[in-house]
Amino acid sequence: MYTSGVERPSSHQRSSKMKRFITNTLSDFFFEYETPRQVLVRSRRVGVVCRLIQLGVLAYIIGWVFIYEKGYQSSDTAVGSVLTKVKGVSYTNETGGERIWDVADYVFPVQGDSSFVVMTNYIMTKGQKMEKCSELSNSSRCSSDAECEGRSERHMTGKCLVNTTKMCEVLAWCPVEDDRYIPDPALLMSAENFTLFIKNTINFPEYGVTRCNLVEGIDNEYVKSCLYDPKTSPLCPIFRLGDLVQLSGFIFPDIAKLGGAIGIIIDWTCNLDHAQSECKPIYSFHGLYGNPNETDTARASLGYNFRYAKHYMEDKQEKRTLMKVFGIRFDIIVRSVARKFDIIPTLTAIGSGVGIFGVATVVCDLILLHLLPKREFYNNMKFKVTEKMEKEPLDEFKSEKEVSKKHSEEVLVHHEAPLSET
Repeated sequence: MYTSGVERPSSHQRSSKMKRFITNTLSDFFFEYETPRQVLVRSRRVGVVCRLIQLGVLAYIIGWVFIYEKGYQSSDTAVGSVLTKVKGVSYTNETGGERIWDVADYVFPVQGDSSFVVMTNYIMTKGQKMEKCSELSNSSRCSSDAECEGRSERHMTGKCLVNTTKMCEVLAWCPVEDDRYIPDPALLMSAENFTLFIKNTINFPEYGVTRCNLVEGIDNEYVKSCLYDPKTSPLCPIFRLGDLVQLSGFIFPDIAKLGGAIGIIIDWTCNLDHAQSECKPIYSFHGLYGNPNETDTARASLGYNFRYAKHYMEDKQEKRTLMKVFGIRFDIIVRSVARKFDIIPTLTAIGSGVGIFGVATVVCDLILLHLLPKREFYNNMKFKVTEKMEKEPLDEFKSEKEVSKKHSEEVLVHHEAPLSET
C-alpha cells in the first residue's frame, strides 16, 4: 500500500494548536489597543477655520444649550387648580324699573370656575308664554297663507294674519324676542369697577413642590387693601375688571356693549435650584375678541352673547323671562414649568456637544483634500496605501491576523515630521 511522506499531526498536536490559537486570540483582544494615525498640518488657513468652528460650537454649547435652554436641568410641568370670586353690585333703571344686580345675577357660572362670564349688557323679554302670535315686524310681510311656509326659524302655523299685522303666525314663546336694538351705552357699565379674586394652586409632582399665588408676604390684611398693578403690586390677586380690559388692549365701553373675551395667563417658570420662595407667578392679559375696530372675518360675528330663561308659573300657566346676555368671557390659563439640576441631562448635553466638535475635523478635511492647491500631497500623507501582498496559505489554526503580523515585522516604520504649508 502506498503511503505519503508527510506525517499527519496527531490529536495531541491538534489540541495544542487549538489551545494556542484561542489563547493568542484572547490575548490580542484584551491586551492590544489600536489608535488612528494623525497628521499634523501647519496651515494658517486651515488652522483658523478649525478654531473658528470649534469656537462657534463652544459658544453654542455654553450659550444656547446650558444658559438659554438650561440643558443641565430636568423639567416638570405642574397640575393645579384655579378658583375665582367676583365682587360688586350694579344698579339699573330700565323703563322705570329699578333693579340691583349682584354676583348671583351677572356671573355665569356662579361656581367660581377658571372660565366664566360677567354680564355687561342685556335684552330682557318678560312674560313670555307658549302660544300662537305674529312674527316680528322686521320679517317679510305676507298676503296669503301660501307665503307662510318654511321661511322662519320658528314653527310656522301656515296662516297669514292678513287682517291684523299682515305677518305670518308662529307657535312660539310670545311675545317674540326683539333683539334689533342693543342698549348703548351698556346697562351694566358699573361692572368696570367690579373686582376679581384669583386663587391658583399648583403642584410639581416630580419634585414634590406645591406653590400658591398667595405667596409669602400676601396675608389677609394685604389682600383686603391691595389692587393689582403690574408695577407697584404685581403679586396682588385682586383685579379690577376695568384694569383687565385696559391691560388686554380693549376699551371697556366698547367691549361692554357687545361682549368679548379676555385671556388671563398665570405663568409659573421656576428654577428649583434656588429657594422655593423665588417661585412666583407672573400675570399677563390678552384680548381675544371683542374689539370693534378689528377688520378680519371675525367682525361678522362681533362680541359674545348667549340666552337663558327664568321659568315661573302664573295663573296655572308656565311663563318665562328671556335674557339675551352680552358679557365679557374670562379664560384663566395656567402655564407652568419647573427646572432642577440633574446629572443625566448634563452629561447628555456635554456628550452631544463633544460630538459636534467633530464638525471642525470634517470641514478641515474637506478643505485639505479637495480645495487647497496641494490636495494631492495632503491626500498621500493622510492615507497610507500598502503594497499588495501575496496571500500566504493559512495553517489550519493560523489566523489572518498572525500572517499580517509576520509581514508587519518586515516593514520599517518611519516617524514623519509635521507637514508644513510652503
